[in-house]
Amino acid sequence: MLILVANLGSTSFKYKLLDMSGDFESANASPDSRVLARGAVDRIGEPISQCEVIVTQSHQGETFREETQMPVPDHGVAVQACLDQLTHPENGCLTEANEVAAIGFKAVHGGRKSGTFVVDDEVLEAMDEMSAAAPAHNPPYIAAMKLLRQRFPELPLVAAFETEFHDTISPERRTYAIPAEWTREMQIQKWGFHGSSHRFIAERAAEVLGRDDAKIISCHLGGSSSLTAIDSGKSIMTTMGMTPQTGVPQNNRVGDFDAFAIPLIMERTSQSLEEVLKTLASQGGLKGLSGGMADLRDIESAASEGNADAKLALGVYTEEIRRHLGGMMVALGRLDAIVFTGGIGENSDVVRAAVCAGLEGFGIELDASKNDGMRGEGSLHTESSKTQILVLPTNEEWIVAKRSLRALAAQ
Repeated sequence: MLILVANLGSTSFKYKLLDMSGDFESANASPDSRVLARGAVDRIGEPISQCEVIVTQSHQGETFREETQMPVPDHGVAVQACLDQLTHPENGCLTEANEVAAIGFKAVHGGRKSGTFVVDDEVLEAMDEMSAAAPAHNPPYIAAMKLLRQRFPELPLVAAFETEFHDTISPERRTYAIPAEWTREMQIQKWGFHGSSHRFIAERAAEVLGRDDAKIISCHLGGSSSLTAIDSGKSIMTTMGMTPQTGVPQNNRVGDFDAFAIPLIMERTSQSLEEVLKTLASQGGLKGLSGGMADLRDIESAASEGNADAKLALGVYTEEIRRHLGGMMVALGRLDAIVFTGGIGENSDVVRAAVCAGLEGFGIELDASKNDGMRGEGSLHTESSKTQILVLPTNEEWIVAKRSLRALAAQ
């Protein structure tokens, strides 16, 4: 059974085609070996869009890669272009489009519909209710899903919401200290995100550690970052709250911030509430701290050259990670492993070293020689460390594909 996993942006469509036949639950399921094709369409809606496809094994038995430019006015055309390439008689890997069992979406916020669902009117309505909380994510997903339902009525669409993995967090850790009716009537609570990534890390860490009862902290660090405390495979605490804007600073989003500072900002800048929120969501985080650099690689380079703003940005970022790390250690009561994942977590030895610095008293000992230049899966702890420190590349598409199959079976 084939699942096309889609990751949408307002002007982009990225996908992987995965073969989910056979036993995909076993420890040796080999997710990477099941990717038949991957691709992306960028600048959707512009006069010329950038299209890329990589077919692992085409009909001719070879790997095929192509980059093209063409007008792609909407996500429906992007999906059609994807299916056309995948069914190409020579360079594709499918005979016909109906070999795809479903399109699985790494959807963000469904509010009351926290889980994995075949997309219907109720799912779309629930997503729309949360558009104000996820304005950069929900509207493009809703628009694309509606369009795809019209163009491909026989092809099931599945929404795997990022909040689902955090449904196991206790009310004490997900309820804000606000009037109770706000929580009950408006669903104002700490939902948590990056669920597919943290779920994959929970599963992979259990395999690496050889135990199902492990207590780990998953550090998904990238353009968007969050930490999750995981006990026996279940989320018990996470850094993101009502929206993906909160928690540790993001590349251009503010992270945790005192809401009562907003009226003062409005007064002194003459900006509207909408303008201030837009600034916090697009000019905050690492970009705001560093003076315009949103990419951590640029910030690390500038900091090494003595740039004070870059040094501060790096320090604020890592100290916020450490603050949440400490709280999660208390919540877990015992810590078996810290796992770094995501673009930054997998590739930045600078951030990993800063996060683990001075934690020897807690049984967390980083081996600098292992950390230096570590890329891909591996361990970073010393032989005497009581806590393992791991780098595990995440695979969100694999989780979405598995959840999509379960949703189809349930239906």
